[in-house]
Amino acid sequence: MTTDRNLFFCASLLIFLGVLMSYSLSTYTTVVLYHYGEFHFFIRQLSSAIIGIVIMWGLSRVDPSKWFSRLGFFLLFVPSLLIIGMFFLPESLSSSAGGAKRWIRLGFFSLAPLEFLKIGFTFFLAWSLSRTFVAKEKANVKEELITFVPYSFVFVALAIGVGILQNDLGQIVLLGAVLAVLLVFSGGSAHLFGLIVSGAFAISVLAIVTSEHRILRLKLWWSNLQNSLFTLLPDKLANALRISDLPESYQVFHAGNAMHNGGLLGQGLGLGQIKLGFLSEVHTDMVLAGIAEEWGFLGLCVCFILFSVLIVLIFRIANRLKEPKYSLFCVGVVLLIGFSLVINAFGVGGIFPVKGLAVPFLSYGGSSLLANCIAIGLVLSLARYTKG
Repeated sequence: MTTDRNLFFCASLLIFLGVLMSYSLSTYTTVVLYHYGEFHFFIRQLSSAIIGIVIMWGLSRVDPSKWFSRLGFFLLFVPSLLIIGMFFLPESLSSSAGGAKRWIRLGFFSLAPLEFLKIGFTFFLAWSLSRTFVAKEKANVKEELITFVPYSFVFVALAIGVGILQNDLGQIVLLGAVLAVLLVFSGGSAHLFGLIVSGAFAISVLAIVTSEHRILRLKLWWSNLQNSLFTLLPDKLANALRISDLPESYQVFHAGNAMHNGGLLGQGLGLGQIKLGFLSEVHTDMVLAGIAEEWGFLGLCVCFILFSVLIVLIFRIANRLKEPKYSLFCVGVVLLIGFSLVINAFGVGGIFPVKGLAVPFLSYGGSSLLANCIAIGLVLSLARYTKG
């Protein structure tokens, strides 16, 4: 029970920090760019946080033997239908941005079905892999590939719905990574993992080279990364390898300035400069840069420590569960949270191309917050009612 209680409070603390930063980082955007009241985004995020914590607590009291599969399939099918249905909705209910529809407007709030589908997809993998790879004896690579074929079709359908129709390659990278690693945890061989990663890499390259937008983002990423890498090389070699006339990544440049300005202890809560029009979305995708500027390197370390504690606690729960689908689901939740954090952090730091993935619990966004609360609530339910 101590692990369960600590997990609940750790998640709640991250949620509180996210609400705090939603106010500190969004005030300029709220008033100057959107002409809303000063507390507009703060109130929305606070409302989502309260609802999310209540949902997390409520789900922790649910008996998984009766409700886990029902909730899992609900989170798989309903968001999938909503994603398809969005493209038939009028602009007043689902406005398009950059050629993609990602939100459904429901009165005073917007819903992003994909955030909930990620939890449903993780459940599906845990439920299905526990019935195939875990249940089978050791097989050769050919047999593993045959077993993997249905998963590839499911993932292709997901890639079409999310990567193409919603123009969101970052989420596909995230879900593909979760699929590949869960295969290993469920008993898949290293050879199968290598083949899947190789295939995913080839598909990713194809997706990039066929999109001018993604090619530009790749160039923006390399323009920053080469400056860091080539400082380690002799000048002649660096100059020979350097590609000139590349555009500079606006987001990563200002994120770097924010981290530099923050130093060790930060400028202080509410005193950062990056939010003053330099990065209008600093409270969402670039929230780590905002935290680094206002709380400094130490504040950023505190956030990463909290995430590390959260991940360790979930792994402990997964380790004591005897039912494979339950333990695999817990591992999947760890992968969703951990990969989202790492991909976002590396994007902010210029190591990866910026993918637009939210930081769990910290980034502004009600759908993302509620989906993560549902995931933690289900993990708490498994820990509470399942004897390991």
